[in-house]
Amino acid sequence: MTKDHKGEGNPSGPEVDEVSGIQTTGHEWDGLRELDNPAPRWWLIVWMVSIVFAVGYWVIYPAWPTLGGHTKGLFGWTQFEKLKVEQGEIFARQREHRRKFHAASFEQVNQDPALFEFARAGGAVVFKENCVACHGAGGEGRKGYPNLNDDDWLFGGAVGDIYRTIQVGSRSTHVDTHAAMMPAFGAMLKPQEIDDLATYVGSMNASQPPSVAWTNGRVLFETNCVSCHGAMGEGNRALGAPQLNDAIWLYGGDHDTLVQSITKSRAGVMPAWEQRLSVDDQRMVAVYVHSLGGGE
Repeated sequence: MTKDHKGEGNPSGPEVDEVSGIQTTGHEWDGLRELDNPAPRWWLIVWMVSIVFAVGYWVIYPAWPTLGGHTKGLFGWTQFEKLKVEQGEIFARQREHRRKFHAASFEQVNQDPALFEFARAGGAVVFKENCVACHGAGGEGRKGYPNLNDDDWLFGGAVGDIYRTIQVGSRSTHVDTHAAMMPAFGAMLKPQEIDDLATYVGSMNASQPPSVAWTNGRVLFETNCVSCHGAMGEGNRALGAPQLNDAIWLYGGDHDTLVQSITKSRAGVMPAWEQRLSVDDQRMVAVYVHSLGGGE
């Protein structure tokens, strides 16, 4: 319950708090009286400055709604014009970098840190838009699609080699595509011979003592596979023949998968990007792929 109090000895005058000596508002709630303290000076100053700032903002910037849209402000500033100007500056810098990149060789790009970072950033965008579906977001690849972070390259891992592969693809419709193709040995060798050959290929570097199947497989390898994959399984990039003496496998290195690969062969296709991307975009993505860690 609230009460209105008057000052003692002055029924019509304001009430003054006995403890603080400050005039009250005359209101009381459960014995608590409200003092009539003025607002702090700093608060009044901030309040008045805010009013002045608001009025100035309304005048300088577009703020008031009108039947035709809104007021334009003293200087005609808009966030859209600001964005347009900033984008223009970015595009101008981009055109300059593109001009330099277009005229530079891969060696010159690698020697220029700013140009290299520009090419790598542009290549990352092109890669995400065109290559991620097969090779993965980080170039890690998956079964049937090469890992671009390791040291195994079918047709070469130098940046120029990567650029060439991007241009013409592998077993694509491009007239100059990498057309390497492993024959299907299911029509040439007996099932047991294929099984022995898979045993040898899967354990070329194994420390286990050779078995009869391993020995037979080695003879078959020397007869049928050395011309492409090399005597030690080191591969041949000129032919696109993969290295077989490491632990990196495109389709899998377990025995059953090797039997399937030898029997039916593999015919993965990478499209040619020469007619799909600009020359600069192809070169940028080559720089990016080369920088992932497996480039030579």
